[in-house]
Amino acid sequence: MQEVILVIHLILTISLVVMVLLQRSTGGALGIGGGQGGMMSGRSAATLLTRITTFLAVGFFVTSLGLAVIAKQQSEDISVFDVDKKVIEQNIPTVTEDKAPVIPDSE
Repeated sequence: MQEVILVIHLILTISLVVMVLLQRSTGGALGIGGGQGGMMSGRSAATLLTRITTFLAVGFFVTSLGLAVIAKQQSEDISVFDVDKKVIEQNIPTVTEDKAPVIPDSE
């Protein structure tokens, strides 16, 4: 399930970047471009590109939240101080300076 949402998320991300780059700049940020006519005009109705961009942005946020929820469910609540206990419980061999690790036979 996580892989499917991740693929959809990546497709939405690439599509969102393309849609934003395709839109015409109004120059409202620093007064660059657009001229005075753009400043006095009212907001126009949303064009097809802005509607698609809005749809992609909503999808991006939904998949982001979905991935965050899935990641939270798969994670363990473990403290940094409990890591040593977990390593000891799993009987993971540790390398010391006195003794080399033993490699088990593959038979």
